[in-house]
Amino acid sequence: MRFFPLLLLTILPVTLKASYETPDYKVIETDKAFEIRDYPTLTVVSAPMPHRGQDGAFMKLFRFIEGRNDRAEKIAMTTPVLMSGTESGTMSFVVPKGVAEHGVPTPSNPELTVTTKPAARFGVYRYSGSTKPAAAEAAAKKLLAWISSRGFKAEGTPIFAYYDPPWTLWFLRRNEVLVRLQQAE
Repeated sequence: MRFFPLLLLTILPVTLKASYETPDYKVIETDKAFEIRDYPTLTVVSAPMPHRGQDGAFMKLFRFIEGRNDRAEKIAMTTPVLMSGTESGTMSFVVPKGVAEHGVPTPSNPELTVTTKPAARFGVYRYSGSTKPAAAEAAAKKLLAWISSRGFKAEGTPIFAYYDPPWTLWFLRRNEVLVRLQQAE
């Protein structure tokens, strides 16, 4: 019986993840933990993140999907939560496809922005473990080295994608770092 709580902590995050919409993408190439993926156009709502973990960015976004918008419309949570920068930058939620197709409500909080990201090809590195800045920076370095070794050219800065709730055990976490790839002309 004493293993039951550990079993729940192992199964619960997997069950929760399965209930969230995740953007569709097409895998072009796989090399162990690295992939080349094509993503469609995505709509995101973003909050400034001047100091990760101390700025309330997540809660500002969460309040938006809970109905703090011009329509008082609740919007389903999606995965992953996206971050630009490891210490500061932006935090973004991907807007569910159905909401994006029918028009995204305007956030009540003027700090939030709704933008549409064009379809693009990305290099991706998937890793588990910590979501702390040092781990994210190490993952980004691995991805950039892999991209270079394959003859691709990175465009822009890394984007960090976190799929799991904070109580997920570190070894079960799905974390990713993505870098947009320049398209051949």
